[in-house]
Amino acid sequence: MTINDNWVEQDLNPILSFSSQGKIIHTNQEAQFLLNRVKKEQLYDLALKYAPANYGFETTYINLTFHNYIFYAISITYENDDEIHMKLYKSTSVKQDKKYAPKNTSKTNIFTLVDLTISTRKTKSDIKFIKNYDPSIPEFLMVASDFLKLLNSIYDAFDDKCKIINTSVKLKTGEYIKLNDRKHSLVTIEIYADIYEYNVDAIKHDKNRSSMILTLEKEKAIIDLPLILK
Repeated sequence: MTINDNWVEQDLNPILSFSSQGKIIHTNQEAQFLLNRVKKEQLYDLALKYAPANYGFETTYINLTFHNYIFYAISITYENDDEIHMKLYKSTSVKQDKKYAPKNTSKTNIFTLVDLTISTRKTKSDIKFIKNYDPSIPEFLMVASDFLKLLNSIYDAFDDKCKIINTSVKLKTGEYIKLNDRKHSLVTIEIYADIYEYNVDAIKHDKNRSSMILTLEKEKAIIDLPLILK
């Protein structure tokens, strides 16, 4: 891998290359994170929309939001009719920005809370729970009761026919939330089933009294939490 290849791979902004049929030819690491939330067809359409009229390179300043991603510019380049390349310039903050002074916060191990919720459910159903944890996440301040309530509401939304539920807990790369004029990294919890979709309408969450950011996609439910250490 050349130094230029390394620069592209480690870039904190999503970089993608498409064929003329809309198939992905190459993505860097950040683009792979984006593709977990945005369909490739949407990104390909975006590349065509902002492509220069003739061969070459063009950057356009935009205000584009995909779930909790915010992009302020897009660059498109192509030198022939076979490939088109796109770079999205990501804002360093997610869209939520508010005062946050909840009561009853305590330093908590998030894995303990997830394990507790899953263990309780194992006694009531035959669902197989698969967990994928990032062990580098430390204990952090949160309202455990609010998190448990939302977590249980999400698990309740899955159909009884569901056989497998996947739960991942990881630290986000390149995204932050601004609370009380301070930026915090984000811990993200993704929950999705093997085949069956969940009942989105059954999930209850009061976004006005919680720092948790809930994103409900067709295939998965996502909770983002600020990593507040003190």
